[in-house]
Amino acid sequence: MPGPSQLDDPLYAGIAWSRYWRLMRWMTALTFLCIVAALGFLYYLHGLVSIHMYVAAAAGVGFAVLLTAALMGLVFMSSGTGHDDCIDDPVSKDISPDE
Repeated sequence: MPGPSQLDDPLYAGIAWSRYWRLMRWMTALTFLCIVAALGFLYYLHGLVSIHMYVAAAAGVGFAVLLTAALMGLVFMSSGTGHDDCIDDPVSKDISPDE
């Protein structure tokens, strides 16, 4: 039987979510730096070409970095709060019955 998650406590959940959103603010700033670096690199290699290439590159880099940061932040929050430990996994008992 799985135990209760620490995220069920509103105070603890508030602290965990504020830490997550602080991480996302830092990653948003880093994303803008990555976009500027990517656009500068494209301009250095190809010069001034179609604006559509720069818009697509900025959107692609921004989307990839922010999505990666959001998903990894959720993984860190889930693991750091002990939320992963309170999940009942019946499959793992079938694989290794020694536990």
